[in-house]
Amino acid sequence: MNNLLPAAALGHVAANRKTGDAAFRVLLEHDFATARAEITAWDGYAPTPFVTLAALAKEIEVTEVLYKDEGPRFGLGSFKALGGSYAGLRVLQREISKRLGHPASLADIRTGKYADACAAITLVSATDGNHGRSLAWGCKRFGVPCRIYIHAEVSQGRALAMQDLGAEVIRIEGDYDASVVLAKTEAQDNGWFVVSDTSWPGYSLPPRDVMSGYGVMTQEICEALEQAPTHVFLQGGVGGLAAGVVAGLRHYWGDAAPRVVIVEPALAACLFESAKAGAVTNVAIARETLMAGLSCGAPSALAWEILAEEASDFLTIPEALVAPRVRLLATPLGSDVAIEAGESAIAGLAALIAARADRDLSDKLGLDAQSRVLLIGSEGVTDAAIFNMIMEGRDAA
Repeated sequence: MNNLLPAAALGHVAANRKTGDAAFRVLLEHDFATARAEITAWDGYAPTPFVTLAALAKEIEVTEVLYKDEGPRFGLGSFKALGGSYAGLRVLQREISKRLGHPASLADIRTGKYADACAAITLVSATDGNHGRSLAWGCKRFGVPCRIYIHAEVSQGRALAMQDLGAEVIRIEGDYDASVVLAKTEAQDNGWFVVSDTSWPGYSLPPRDVMSGYGVMTQEICEALEQAPTHVFLQGGVGGLAAGVVAGLRHYWGDAAPRVVIVEPALAACLFESAKAGAVTNVAIARETLMAGLSCGAPSALAWEILAEEASDFLTIPEALVAPRVRLLATPLGSDVAIEAGESAIAGLAALIAARADRDLSDKLGLDAQSRVLLIGSEGVTDAAIFNMIMEGRDAA
């Protein structure tokens, strides 16, 4: 079984799951429905590809590997197109409604009825790349000034992509978590509005809107299936993607929802450490992972409420697995479709393949020949230089 090298040991924590209703309490059905109605009305909306990797499934001896490819999403290359821009629009709706003294609709803001009011509001965020690109894209469409804070290791290609969308990009010397702090501080000092995908005490509405936007992707997946997968392997980061998808799956499938496995880089395992501690736990980022979108040391407390109840397992993967799995998707087995994926997209794929090569870990995860596994290909090629480096066989982060 599984001749896909390299072999690697994964970190594993079996979650001490809590019984509760966080998937329904944190993200209401109304939240998902509102986001779905708005986002599917945007110019350029179309469901992204959802494919079965049959040759890979045969190789690793599972029944099915399902891959949702977010690369084509709104031309931005990432699932984040569903989150940051929608959350930014919701911030505008709340603030403009407050200033007008009466409700302003999302459609009226989107179509320019309140253009002057929008131009007087500045939206800001910290990002590893994709969230900031989504917010910058939304701000350009809505006529809103945008400031994006990035850390020292964000690639120049990702910075230029946000600048090309009209954002002012501020690079700091620290890591992602330091950029979050600076964005919050400067927003508070200047009367700007933070649109973040992570929550903190007193700040939860935009992260909730971000996760609600991700529900569009989950709905597309569920509507394409006749039965729920047995497993879903989800990237970590601050936890927003994982929590949004998990909640959406629970809303749709109820008790038949798949077993949830969270995957993180060993270099940035804040959710893994939170699972070990049984509470939100920050970690220091000593070295940046090649999976740039997952280089986060502080979990979103809002996302953790859901993951603490819904996730069964937490895994960490080493850097050595990243580049080979990017190449595997681009040059696939057998008749599987070729997919150009970014570094953060392959976390679940890498963990699944490695787990199937480890009989003991497969048993712990409940993986066997009858398993049907859902993977979220969270980004396409969001930095061509890095993708080309990987395809040329240069694996260094």
